[in-house]
Amino acid sequence: MVGVPESHTGWTFITSHARVLATIADNPNVRIRDIAARCRLTERAVARIISDLKQDGYLSHTRDGRTNTYHIEPGKVLRHPAEAGLSVASLLSLLLQDETDRVG
Repeated sequence: MVGVPESHTGWTFITSHARVLATIADNPNVRIRDIAARCRLTERAVARIISDLKQDGYLSHTRDGRTNTYHIEPGKVLRHPAEAGLSVASLLSLLLQDETDRVG
C-alpha cells in the first residue's frame, strides 16, 4: 500500500468513521485488513465501524465468495446537527483526492 502514514497520537480533525468510509470509497472491494492498515486501526475496530455504518444506512455490501463489495449511500445526510443537510458525497469529495496530490 503506497503512502501509508506513520502512527499518530493526539487528536485529529477526521474521525475513524470518516477515514474508513473514505478508504472504502477509494476501493469498494478493499479488505478489512487493508482498511485497518491504511487508517491505523485494528481490524476489530474497522469491523465495528463498518457495522455502525451499515446499521445506520450509510453502507451496505454484497458478498461474492470471500470478497465483499461495499456500496456507499452518497445521498445520505451526515448525522451531526452542525452538518445538517450535508451529504456523504459532500464529505467524500473533500476527503478523496488523487493519490498523487496526497503524497505530493
